[in-house]
Amino acid sequence: MKVTSKTIDFNGSSLTLETGKFAPQATAAIMAKHGDTVVLATVVEGGKSDLDYFPLSVEFIEHLYAGGKIKGSRWVKREGRPSDKAVLTGRLIDRSIRPLFPKAFKNTVQVIVEVLSTDGEHEPDILALNAVSAAVALSRIPWNGPIAAVRMGTTKKAGDLELITNPTTAELALSDLDLVVSQSKDLSVMIEAGALQVPEDVVASAVVKAHETTRKVLTMIEELVKEVGQPKLEVAQEASLTLAKEMFEKEYKEEVAGLITSRVEKDNDGGLTEELLQKVAEAMKAKNSDAEVDKKVLATALDAVMYKIIRKDIVEKQHRPDGRKMNEIRPLTIEAGVLPRTHGSALFQRGMTQALTIVTLGSPRMGQLIESAEGEEDKRYIHHYAGLPFSFGQAGRVGSPGRREIGHGALAERALKAVIPAQEEFPYTILVVSEVLSQNGSSSMASTCGSTLALMDAGVPIKKPVAGISIGMMSSPEESSKYELLTDIIGLEDFSGDMDFKVAGTDSGITAIQLDVKIPGLTDEQVAKILDRAKEARLFILEKMLAVLPQPRANLSVYAPKIVTVKIPVDKIGELIGPSGKNIKNIIATTGAQVDVEDDGTVSITGVDDAGVQSAYDWISGMTKEVVMGEEFDGEVKRILPFGAFVEFLPGKEGMVHVSKMSTQFVNNPNDVVEVGKKVHVRVVEIDEQGRINLSMLTPEEEQQAKQSRGGGDRPDFNRGGGSSFGGRSEHPLSRQFQREQRGSRPTYGKRPPKRY
Repeated sequence: MKVTSKTIDFNGSSLTLETGKFAPQATAAIMAKHGDTVVLATVVEGGKSDLDYFPLSVEFIEHLYAGGKIKGSRWVKREGRPSDKAVLTGRLIDRSIRPLFPKAFKNTVQVIVEVLSTDGEHEPDILALNAVSAAVALSRIPWNGPIAAVRMGTTKKAGDLELITNPTTAELALSDLDLVVSQSKDLSVMIEAGALQVPEDVVASAVVKAHETTRKVLTMIEELVKEVGQPKLEVAQEASLTLAKEMFEKEYKEEVAGLITSRVEKDNDGGLTEELLQKVAEAMKAKNSDAEVDKKVLATALDAVMYKIIRKDIVEKQHRPDGRKMNEIRPLTIEAGVLPRTHGSALFQRGMTQALTIVTLGSPRMGQLIESAEGEEDKRYIHHYAGLPFSFGQAGRVGSPGRREIGHGALAERALKAVIPAQEEFPYTILVVSEVLSQNGSSSMASTCGSTLALMDAGVPIKKPVAGISIGMMSSPEESSKYELLTDIIGLEDFSGDMDFKVAGTDSGITAIQLDVKIPGLTDEQVAKILDRAKEARLFILEKMLAVLPQPRANLSVYAPKIVTVKIPVDKIGELIGPSGKNIKNIIATTGAQVDVEDDGTVSITGVDDAGVQSAYDWISGMTKEVVMGEEFDGEVKRILPFGAFVEFLPGKEGMVHVSKMSTQFVNNPNDVVEVGKKVHVRVVEIDEQGRINLSMLTPEEEQQAKQSRGGGDRPDFNRGGGSSFGGRSEHPLSRQFQREQRGSRPTYGKRPPKRY
């Protein structure tokens, strides 16, 4: 196969798609380059599958070598399970391409994207989306594509938000909006967004403006397909499925309609579906004993007929399965503080969707270290989502979270990230876990609402409360312009409808969006209407939430750790830590508090015991305090030597009081004046070039009086070997210098003077 490539200007930088050089055995492969970020996208069609669903798998693999990194683990250097970011990017691609495959196509399809190089400026997810679209479009796999993707951001000019297309990593860090949209020429197939309370009209405008760029990419992909595209496989509707649909519609329509009512409250209908399938299978056998009856085909036909009835009732009669109005939200049950020993908890229930959310607060060192090709990140706000089999009324496998759980947790996390306080304001690591106890429509948005309440119950000073809702749509198969929007969809409406459009935000704007469609896409006009409908529902839910808990609790739970921070000079970090960590280990062992030191001098002190935290704070503050001449302190005598006493006047900081500074009278033995453990009031009188501190127990007036009584001189500082406190000749008969001069001998450094009897 010849090497073919296309290049376009992608908003200031070149985007190149190349095929024919790499991965020659794949059904199709695209090497894509944007800046110095390079990805390889391959697609393989594996033949007919016996499964009753379309077996599409998408894997996104980000190699650390792409950023010139080696795995940090000392013992395991081989890269293992994908990161959450890789899983979410795989889902992003899956949700963009899956709706465009023919419903009757059941062949196995595997898409694999490998990030081979990253420049830290151009994100690989957009590049991967466009590369996969080109690869599938080139392949023989039937697909109603291509699509193209772009990221939209904002910048502030004169106080207003201005849209920017394809922002760099640096621009994105300053943007209020991070929106990824996959589009055909006129429709949006997938939308994913995180935002800092951005108004609905700005988001709608971003979707419209995105078409300007995606159409350029689509033209490039179409030109590539014309040159080297493969003939597409033919897809035929299974005759047995068509016959089964006709049978359900003609002979069992009432029974199918009856199943709708039984499935409204929960997916498990008590075995009624199985009874009907068995009944139809026996009837088919009775008509033709030689006929092979496939229960999977019958189940697919039954669902198709049921969904057709639901769709027709909604579009033509505005009648929802559970009898609600088009914009009506199911009954809400809201509680805060439901668990006694957790740091924060809340229960949020909307109909049969129920989420119990728990907040746990920890020290800054409990944050999650994320390793990627772009570098390392310390994550201090983490959201996990868990939905065990019983939440569907089913028995099933219990294990590590799947892609769905990771995706739902990430969506709820993104929805609340915009309102989490800065670390300077609230220095805790925050772990939020949403235990979804019952699922029937948009459990991720229920998790978002419950998480807001749990954070407020924990006393986290969030900027604003966040709520979320899912909007569905039913359109007429014959007339696509005829459709109905559904607020707060249930499971049946999700399965039978055209989309699941989740929107979360505050009363000021949007914080997160996730759109999944089952149709070719949404028009720009539909997107704008959906955002407005979601805002109406969100404000209603927020009002109900705030009626239960109007604002974050003033105090943290008594079971939550207490954290205080202190900023110390960077050059004092070594002094705080001490040789081999001696000082900081001593603080931790003595106070029971955990001490974490950042490179910028920020020290976080964490502990459950208030007294221990305060003690550690005082200790560190004292140890790193810049002492100035003349300051006075209340200290404690720690050691006594023949020439004076060492007093701890600040936690961890000592100074020496010379015997000449203890009393206005002559002091021969410091034990006559002080004792170990005695509290004394001291004043800083000297600080030498090495930072050593001399203290005095006398007032300036008392010192002057003492000098006069001694003939104007001070007693020597034997600790430092000088005549005065910091060197200088002294005539005092006990000074070492005076003794050496009297003996006429050379000094013996480091040795004690001989005893005199």
